[in-house]
Amino acid sequence: MARQSISFTKPNDEWLKSQVDREEYSSKSELVNDLIRQARKQQVQIDWIRTKLDKSEKSGFTEYTKEQILIQSKSLLNG
Repeated sequence: MARQSISFTKPNDEWLKSQVDREEYSSKSELVNDLIRQARKQQVQIDWIRTKLDKSEKSGFTEYTKEQILIQSKSLLNG
């Protein structure tokens, strides 16, 4: 595992210490790694949504009403 040296602002350091003190995590390193994992997972979700939005925007507009779109979506989901 790579070893790093990082600095935290006082409020962030106090928050990290409080999480360790409450035994939510065994160390600041474990907590920081968990936060990074969460951020990476969130980025994957954001990228997926962005891809879907880009595809939708490129597909053009529709004349269907929202009710017609809902009916069509439900029928596609139900097979």
